[in-house]
Amino acid sequence: MNRPNIIFIVADDLGFADLGCYGGREAEFGPVSPVIDQLAANGLRLTEGYANSPVCSPTRFALMTARYQYRLRGGADEPINSKSKGSTTLGLPPEHPSLPSLLKETGYHTALIGKWHLGYPPAFSPIKSGYDEFFGPMSGGVDYFTHCSNNGTHDLYFGEAEHSEEGYLTDLLSKRAVDYVHRMAKPAQEGTPFFLSLHYTAPHWPWETRDDADLADQVKDNLFHLDGGNVHTYRRMIHHMDEGIGWVVDALRETQQLENTLLVFTSDNGGERFSDNWPLVGGKMDLTEGGIRVPWIAHWPAAIPAGSVSEQHCLTMDWSATMIELGGAQAAPTHPFDGVSLSKFLRDPSSLFERPMFWRMNHRGQRAMRSGPWKYLRVDGNDFLFNIQLDARERANLAKREPERLAKMRQAWEDWNASMPAIPEDATISLGYSYKDMPQR
Repeated sequence: MNRPNIIFIVADDLGFADLGCYGGREAEFGPVSPVIDQLAANGLRLTEGYANSPVCSPTRFALMTARYQYRLRGGADEPINSKSKGSTTLGLPPEHPSLPSLLKETGYHTALIGKWHLGYPPAFSPIKSGYDEFFGPMSGGVDYFTHCSNNGTHDLYFGEAEHSEEGYLTDLLSKRAVDYVHRMAKPAQEGTPFFLSLHYTAPHWPWETRDDADLADQVKDNLFHLDGGNVHTYRRMIHHMDEGIGWVVDALRETQQLENTLLVFTSDNGGERFSDNWPLVGGKMDLTEGGIRVPWIAHWPAAIPAGSVSEQHCLTMDWSATMIELGGAQAAPTHPFDGVSLSKFLRDPSSLFERPMFWRMNHRGQRAMRSGPWKYLRVDGNDFLFNIQLDARERANLAKREPERLAKMRQAWEDWNASMPAIPEDATISLGYSYKDMPQR
């Protein structure tokens, strides 16, 4: 089989149950995510897949490196914010091997269309880290119409140059992706496959649909939009993203590339205010399930059996390791992967394997480990032990009933943590608003 084209689609702050195929409810206009649901029906849907972090840029460090984000200084901030402009440390070092740079070395053409959020020029940029093309915002969140970040500066780039273009950002990203698929059709047929990172900002705040251009003036001085939005707008934003993904799928079909293209869909972390995380609790910034368990859908007709559903555990960085292996590349000896390739599993989703996973967060002194059905969690100095398969809502703390298991998992976490760089004293939690301002979950 020829090496596949790869499209890595990442939503922003999408809740675990926001999609129809994960139990999400229909909106007033009908199904919220019919295209994504169909990709799941014709491919693979994971029910217990995770993000590397419950907040955006740390997950993206893991996605780009196939390594735990804690290994890089920028991955310790939760997340990088606009105040880091000009920093030479808070970003993805250009010399670090990355998912696009490793694929590029094996002959792939690479592009990022969408959110970067891994440091600012001149020290950092997608172009410096292995992408041949880039179109999108550098920061964590921008207005969908003015394309300005929370500090009021315009943040839309083409390559490393600032770029002005009118339009609803989700649609601009989708249309650019369609154009890219069409442009890459001939090179792919001639032996140059492509790797496209399609990283939407949807459904991240500010909550605006393509019909809400008038709202841009209302939130220009406060992009965080804490007093705005509603669940109906939120669902429409997901639907706009779903429509755009449909345009990309149509482009693949029209250019006869759909059969041998691996499409992977996920979210960078758990949901925010209007997200549906049922039956999970918590959300963005939390190491409870609602903050880290996310949708994972893979569609590749040439290899993945249609209608596959699996409880296989995975982290974001595992998918990066998978794509690198499928592309014929491998880890640089100086930067071995923490991610575990899922390439064999994709072809046989019944072949489950054990995948211990670890997390830590500055915020509230959180730590977590998942191993088999069990999860060890610490929040605010309190230790918890849950059987997630029986208690996905993390309500029955079994720490006193299973003290030996708790002690074993706590030690495993301590041993893992000792293998990671210490959290720097100057690492910050910088959502741009106080956590206490957000609705309590």
